[in-house]
Amino acid sequence: MSKAVVIIPTYNEKENISKIIDAVFNLNQGYHVLIIDDGSPDGTAQIVKDKMPAADGKLHIVERKGKLGLGTAYIRGFEWSLEHGYDYVFEMDADFSHNPEDLPRLLAACEKDGADVAIGSRYVSGVNVVNWPMGRVLMSYYASKYVRMVTGLKIKDTTAGFKCYSSKVLKAINFDEIRFKGYAFQIEMKFTAHKIGFKVVEVPIIFTDRTEGTSKMSGGIFSEAVFGVLSMKIRSWFKNYKKLHPDYKS
Repeated sequence: MSKAVVIIPTYNEKENISKIIDAVFNLNQGYHVLIIDDGSPDGTAQIVKDKMPAADGKLHIVERKGKLGLGTAYIRGFEWSLEHGYDYVFEMDADFSHNPEDLPRLLAACEKDGADVAIGSRYVSGVNVVNWPMGRVLMSYYASKYVRMVTGLKIKDTTAGFKCYSSKVLKAINFDEIRFKGYAFQIEMKFTAHKIGFKVVEVPIIFTDRTEGTSKMSGGIFSEAVFGVLSMKIRSWFKNYKKLHPDYKS
């Protein structure tokens, strides 16, 4: 298997972090795990560091001083992953809303089926969400429809945060030009990869809301995703995305 790393951003995930790391390693697929911890006061980082000696070099952590945003956490993880030569880079939540057992399916979509970005999609085959109140399901589903309308993306789950990137995609994107820091970051990354010409596919998953720990979701996060896409679309009219990766043949 090609060298693959799973990036997991954390803030106060002491209830979940040890179990999610074990779940990834128990797949016995050779995945490495990179934790990006934003100064969790509950001791999340220490739990990770305590597990590192037994992880045989497969568990890594980057500690940041305070909550700096989901987007910047992933960008730091992308930079670290490229510096360390990984071929495939995953995004995954710490709270088991993303099932680690779906990691091999996302990887196969890229490694075997020719995708450049594989998205774990809640909406590509209906609405596959468990434990969300109906209002939140509708908000998320129609936010994705709105994003598709504004951006022209064919992706049904535009706000999905469970993804596998080929390293060539991350090398092509100028992270300094990614504007969003919250959950709209997920939209901007998909939109940018699509505009450059990379192949983005959706793999159906079942999303299960967290059962332990505290959700970081809020109405303001969805507002950013909804209203921010307009400015993103307008900026795209003045940008030559092909120059980001002149050697890539779409």
